[in-house]
Amino acid sequence: MPDSASTQPATTTAAPAEEHWPAPAAQQPVRARISLPGSKSVTNRALVLAALSATPCVVRRPLVSRDSELMVGALRALGIGVAEVPSEDPAVPDLSITPAALGGPADINVGNAGTVMRFVPPLAALAAGDVHFDGDPRARERPIDELVNALRALGADIDDSGREALPLTIRGTGAVHGGEVTLDASGSSQFVSALLLSGARFTQGVHIRHEGPPVPSQPHLDMTVEMLRAVGVTVTTGENWWKVEPGPISASELTVEPDLSNAAPFLAAALVSKGEVTVQGWPEHTTQAGDALRELFTRMGGEVFRSGADDTDLTLRGTGAIHGITADLRDVGELTPTIAAVAALADSPSRLTGIAHLRRHETDRIAALATEINRLGGDVEELPDGLVIRPRPLHGGVFHSYDDHRMATSGAVIGLAVPGVEVENIATTRKTLPDFPGLWSEVLA
Repeated sequence: MPDSASTQPATTTAAPAEEHWPAPAAQQPVRARISLPGSKSVTNRALVLAALSATPCVVRRPLVSRDSELMVGALRALGIGVAEVPSEDPAVPDLSITPAALGGPADINVGNAGTVMRFVPPLAALAAGDVHFDGDPRARERPIDELVNALRALGADIDDSGREALPLTIRGTGAVHGGEVTLDASGSSQFVSALLLSGARFTQGVHIRHEGPPVPSQPHLDMTVEMLRAVGVTVTTGENWWKVEPGPISASELTVEPDLSNAAPFLAAALVSKGEVTVQGWPEHTTQAGDALRELFTRMGGEVFRSGADDTDLTLRGTGAIHGITADLRDVGELTPTIAAVAALADSPSRLTGIAHLRRHETDRIAALATEINRLGGDVEELPDGLVIRPRPLHGGVFHSYDDHRMATSGAVIGLAVPGVEVENIATTRKTLPDFPGLWSEVLA
């Protein structure tokens, strides 16, 4: 699989000057109509379910990015057949998945993809043979301890030399007995999703109980449950518990929605430039966290409305006003970098909370956002679980990405209104967007 930028903690050094990308300033209101690539979250869940299905499956309109390629590579390493097949869009082939007996030995590179480092170990526990996991340097610092301990409690044999982190080896026996398990999922909802996605293949299914601070990213848990039910899995849920009954998974065709979280910088472009941007194919019903952009950007001064034939598109119109916001972003933390970028350009302060878990994402996003906005002349204060952003006139300079795709796109948003911003390592956006610079240039044109 292609291997693009690795990810480092927030203390990473800057990239060489030649890697800096001059963020285009908006010379006029941005007016564009865009079609976004598929959702990374849906794509990688669909690939896991297809791999565990009792029948072959076609995943339609999948995302093609580093994270999805890493997932495909992991499935192939475990013996699953994955082949490209023609689709309605010649530029984006569909994926035909042929299930097979999972087996090792295998070496799996998770890169810095949270879905791969967390969703694939339960599959590996179902495999016969040793499966070794490792990834980018930052991946070794990201939390998987609760998942590792939960898998052990459910019957998996894991050798991590006591680290409860990558690298590790799962010594698969071909089965996992499953049953009840308690964990603390406050660090990542993916701990729960990982066990739910494979749970129907555990001998006793799985019954997960969460104990600890609130679980973040509730929409992603809703996504997992909804997708499991769509392929015939019996799932019941309650307050801080989820249960999957043992049984077959029957997936023949899974269609991926556009990635609504990746709509954030493009809708922000309309808000910041007093323009108008339309995203095609915005689902009427969705579990994606990005759907919250409609409400958040309306509160920040935009006008958001359905558009297009049969109201299948979503349009944001900038009114010329950008307001600060007080918001608990616990459920939609991935939107924080873009919301923070817009908040830095607003007419009043913002307070973003509920996002302590972002400190252990691709980088410490709370520290990174404060550092980079302040580097451009801003006034951002870190909170234990968020940010206070007091708008000030900003100036040009280098905006470091810390090899974090959402940091890079937030720098591009600031660059719309602040001439002279240069984003370090814009290529890291390939983690979830195949060609962000190209699409950004088209939108601004």
